[in-house]
Order: sequence, then structure tokens, then C-alpha cells
Amino acid sequence: MTGRTDPTQRLQDLARLRKVRDRIDREYQQPLDVEALARGVHMSAGHLSRAFKAAYGESPYGYLMTRRIERAMALLRRGDLSVTEVCFEVGCSSLGTFSTRFTELVGVPPSVYRRDPEATDGMPSCVSRQVTRPIRNREAQASAAG
Repeated sequence: MTGRTDPTQRLQDLARLRKVRDRIDREYQQPLDVEALARGVHMSAGHLSRAFKAAYGESPYGYLMTRRIERAMALLRRGDLSVTEVCFEVGCSSLGTFSTRFTELVGVPPSVYRRDPEATDGMPSCVSRQVTRPIRNREAQASAAG
């Protein structure tokens, strides 16, 4: 990850990346940016972004937005909050960005998803989470082609 072949350094980098990922999972509702995440693990923002993408397949920001959209899907399925309330509840500050990203990951706008969430009643929560997990457009295209 750092260009060094030292296994000890690689393990240290992976531990720091895991710490960042765990922080995103815990604090997804908070305003997080790559610079603050990098400072927390004593890395530069550029190095963190490259290493995180190499380890997890997406940028720290992409990972953060996926967590937020997953939570938004659960809140929208409940049906007691408006799309705007859900947007702010999951830590997004722009309804437009939230709606665009939600549509990219889920395939339908949040307002449509809220009116007609997938039928998950009676499903075990572990199955429901898998069925309703956001799918990126590139993943949806790859699975449709295969």
C-alpha cells in the first residue's frame, strides 16, 4: 500500500484503514471529510484515498455515502419520515446530492422508494439487509450482462 514491501508496515496500514472504515461506520451521520479522517490516522488525505480504494474498492467518500444510503433505505422503508427528514437524519446536508446519490445506488429516487419499498415484511433481517443493499450502477450492469 505504501510502496514498501515490509509486511509489518502493510499490517499497520491495513489497521489504520480499518480504523477509518470503522469510524465511518460509527459516525456516518457526522460531517466527515477525507482530510479529517486522514488526520485521525496520521496519513495524508491523498495517501488515505489511494490506500482505502486499493483495500476496499471505493474511496472513503464513496464508502461514507454507501453507508448513508443504506441507512436512508431503512428509514424510508419505515415510512414515518419524509425524504427531506431522512436526508438530514443520515448526515447529508444537500437534498439534491442525497437524491442523486440515492438514485445512482438504488436505481430509483428516494421518493419512489419511500412510496413502494421492496416487500421485506416477514424476511429475517439478515436476508432483508442483503436484498436491499444498494447496488452501484456498474455492479448492476455487470450482473445483468452475466
